[in-house]
Amino acid sequence: MARNTGSKHKLCRMFGEKLCEAAKCPAVRRPYKAGVHWQRRSRVSEYGQQLREKQKAKFIYGLLEAQFRRTYLRASKERGVTGTRLLQLLEMRLDNVVFRSGLASTRHQARQLVTHGFVQINGKKVDIPSYEVKPGDHLAVRETRLESKYWDEVKVRLTKYKSPEWLEVNAKELAAKILTLPTGEMLDTRINPQLIVEHYSR
Repeated sequence: MARNTGSKHKLCRMFGEKLCEAAKCPAVRRPYKAGVHWQRRSRVSEYGQQLREKQKAKFIYGLLEAQFRRTYLRASKERGVTGTRLLQLLEMRLDNVVFRSGLASTRHQARQLVTHGFVQINGKKVDIPSYEVKPGDHLAVRETRLESKYWDEVKVRLTKYKSPEWLEVNAKELAAKILTLPTGEMLDTRINPQLIVEHYSR
């Protein structure tokens, strides 16, 4: 299965902002591009801004170009604002929902939990990271996987974790319910979906 394996902090420095889930990201202390000549670089073109926004979204959600393009094409054919629908489809990926629910500290870790068969949806095992969950679905850790000591740490972390408004998390049972589709400020505000739409509409 293809995935990004490069340095995440290097990409954060390239974009000049924290995009990873790490607590100690160098982009927090140095929110600018690496290199002594970064201030002299010419202004980014309109196309460059659009491309940058698409690359940001791909990096944040851990998708490759082909996966991301398929998601965009689907969003463009559905009802509603294409940019908003694109972000909703990305948020409703199973690996992202596992991350948003607090069961994993990073999206990469969430992807591993899913592919290794730790997660079930509505009582059925699902090991496909791109699986699309829907409002009303119940996500939980499979009983046969609860023996791992990792879950004791997760339960402690979930006591202080604040989940998104569109998720209802049960820390005791290591489960979550998808309440609704994320909208407005519930979506990732670091991404400007309109620039992505303009990039693919060229």
